[in-house]
Amino acid sequence: MNRLLALLCFLFFLYSVMTSESVNLYIASKKMDRAALTNQVAQWEQQLKEAAKTKNIPPVNARIDPIWKAIPGYNGLSIDEEASLQRMQQAGRWDESLIVYREVKPTIGLDQLAAAPIYRGNSDKPMVSLMINVAWGNEYLPAILETLKKEKVKATFFLDGSWTKKYPDEAKKIAEAGHEIGSHAYSHPNMSRLSLTRMEQEITKTNTAITEATGITPTLFAPPSGDFDQRVVDMAARYHLRTILWTADTVDWRKPSPDQWFRTVAPKINNGVLVLMHPTAPTAEALPRLIRYVKEKKLTLGTVSDTLSTRRVPPY
Repeated sequence: MNRLLALLCFLFFLYSVMTSESVNLYIASKKMDRAALTNQVAQWEQQLKEAAKTKNIPPVNARIDPIWKAIPGYNGLSIDEEASLQRMQQAGRWDESLIVYREVKPTIGLDQLAAAPIYRGNSDKPMVSLMINVAWGNEYLPAILETLKKEKVKATFFLDGSWTKKYPDEAKKIAEAGHEIGSHAYSHPNMSRLSLTRMEQEITKTNTAITEATGITPTLFAPPSGDFDQRVVDMAARYHLRTILWTADTVDWRKPSPDQWFRTVAPKINNGVLVLMHPTAPTAEALPRLIRYVKEKKLTLGTVSDTLSTRRVPPY
């Protein structure tokens, strides 16, 4: 009897609460909040679709240029609507800074092109690379490495195989500093004049020397003196090496003054440029000035592989 009475009292209390005006108003307000949120999200969805018309960027395919030969592609950008809406709901407002983008890869990359030399990165990519060919002399390497460390720049060092064999500790220092290591053949020959057998030896002996000294297997090959023919490019490709030339040459082997060194290169600095240099006195002295100049132009400095990759340069 007591249990039945308690149950009846509870039911009466529950009925009173559920039918009270304040509860009804609360439930109605929540329904309105949900409706308002639904309408708000729908509005944001429409705004994102409108934004996509001007903010989405199509990817650029890799291609063979009649002058620059193999040109890498560049990722596009697309608004990630779901992630963007989630961020805006969390913030409770529309804010363009909350828009989330995803990179869209090209349908054609360098790997899908025929083997060809590469002189530059994509002209849409605001990045510059320093490529330093090392075949003789260590006198100016410490100063160059110190500059790169101070400026927080990673470069690509193309190492001659015989130099690496002679100075394995120096090669290891370069690698341990986080710089990219490429191949510069073994004995600095004019590659196009070699037989296929000798050409192959130049590449494989250098790969072995670099791997023994640094633990790294190169993926880039810079032919000495820029001398090559299609046989050289094909042989390098057989060993999974891309043949790299340059966009701008410091011509530092002629021992120009540091000012002349800078004036030779500065006008050519732009998106996707690969700058060739060697561990020489003018390079050691002028390199800090060049790095500052590149940064002043709002360009990012990265390795050759960074510049050739399709990844976009943040922020975007």
